[in-house]
Amino acid sequence: MTALPRRQQNRLNRERQILDAALTVFAAQGYSGTTMDAVAAEAGVTKPTLYSYFPSKESLFQAMMLGKRDLMLDVFEHPSQQGMVADLLTFAWAYADTVMRPDLLSLARLIIGEVQRFPEIGRAYQASGPDHLLRGIMRYLDSQRRAGRLEFDDAELAAQDLWGLILSAPRTQALYMPDAPPDRAMLARYIANGLRVFLKAYSKTPKTDLEQLEVLQGTLPQQVTNDA
Repeated sequence: MTALPRRQQNRLNRERQILDAALTVFAAQGYSGTTMDAVAAEAGVTKPTLYSYFPSKESLFQAMMLGKRDLMLDVFEHPSQQGMVADLLTFAWAYADTVMRPDLLSLARLIIGEVQRFPEIGRAYQASGPDHLLRGIMRYLDSQRRAGRLEFDDAELAAQDLWGLILSAPRTQALYMPDAPPDRAMLARYIANGLRVFLKAYSKTPKTDLEQLEVLQGTLPQQVTNDA
């Protein structure tokens, strides 16, 4: 892979620095409480520099959320040589390692608390977060349907089933019980069961796929980190 020119690499590094700072501030202050001044201070850049990257708080928020979702979708954009079951398992853990992060859970709680007074915040979060992720899952599942691996009539419902089955219950618990986050074993239990149910419902070769899933479950990420 060709290295990027230094100026371009420096810009990418500065953008990542700003987006990391934005997540810290948004997670602590919520959308309505966050200011561009606070993000600039957290990132260690001047306000004009911040605006040269992101012209508004809305664009900064959307870039931050889309970046996290793109990390989760990476395996679907670049499928592995191991095939669909491995891709689904990799996605499930990438999803868990992102949405179960303490800072992203804090951000979700703050947004839930703000949407009654500021509906536009909920719309912005939905568009740049869940809706973006859903479209990426749908594209991958549809590609597997065309390849003869999956069978379904509605890609949106299949995608909703996938992410609902693998993490809905433990994430809901983590949102409302921050002092009792699910441990790794619990996440593994829900992910494995969710994928089994999904494959039984949608795979055209469920027996083979379930056997592969059983083999692949032996190697799991060690922990949910703040570096996802």
